Amino acid sequence: MHLIYSFLDFIFPFEWLSPVFMKNALLAVLVSAPLFGALGTYVVSSRMSFFSDAIGHSALTGIALGLFLGIRNVYVSMILFSMLLGFLIIIVKSKGKSSSDTIIGVFSSTSVAVGLVLLSSGGNFSKYQKYMVGDLLSIQPCEILFLLVCAAALILVWILFYNRMLIVSLHSAFAKSRGIKVLAVELIFALLTAAIVAACIQWTGLLVINSMLVLPAASARFVSASSRRYLIVSECISLFGGIAGLCFSYYTGSASGASIVLANAALFFICLAVSFFKKSN
Repeated sequence: MHLIYSFLDFIFPFEWLSPVFMKNALLAVLVSAPLFGALGTYVVSSRMSFFSDAIGHSALTGIALGLFLGIRNVYVSMILFSMLLGFLIIIVKSKGKSSSDTIIGVFSSTSVAVGLVLLSSGGNFSKYQKYMVGDLLSIQPCEILFLLVCAAALILVWILFYNRMLIVSLHSAFAKSRGIKVLAVELIFALLTAAIVAACIQWTGLLVINSMLVLPAASARFVSASSRRYLIVSECISLFGGIAGLCFSYYTGSASGASIVLANAALFFICLAVSFFKKSN
């Protein structure tokens, strides 16, 4: 890690990057921000922002079930439960007659209630409140490595399924007519999103995780004329917002996850203003 830290000091010769924990946090942002930017494009295009929010809030239930089942590493149970919830939501949505929002709302509210009951019954709920706001500054090199594994998985899925995911997000009926297995594509998206959201939840916080997914992609839509540009701009906005928010949190002492969301929100309104300016001319 010493060589990586030296390289960061060379690229970013700033005071806020002097502590080692800030270097680790920056590395995490450099890895996770493109993940959020890429996934967010599909979330926004598919009108599934509520889905990612439900997955984020299910983290508490994953922790509770892990403790109940005697799983020492609640991180594992959190990821597995999030993936299970994502799988069930997509399956029920494809089989049922209710709208997506209704199904997601039922699963989300139920899972959150189960998690709160299990965690509060033992009287130790305050112990897990850290997952609400997250703590990016506590991330360790081994956890950054896990984020790299998630990034590699996302790149592989993007290479293999991007065109099909794009068509499904635009028009599922047309995708079926073209022989695309819509359910399989939606399941791949759901499992991948659930795994990445759950993997990042303890650093970003479940209260703001959905904003990190939605804001960069929503911003990019205002200034993008093609799907490729949409993807690239979303990742750039997510990356810039992540670095700016991290720097802001260092100087203000604020929560890093919330600071990153504020930076992304500022970029959203800038892109919105740019789109209004283009339309008026």
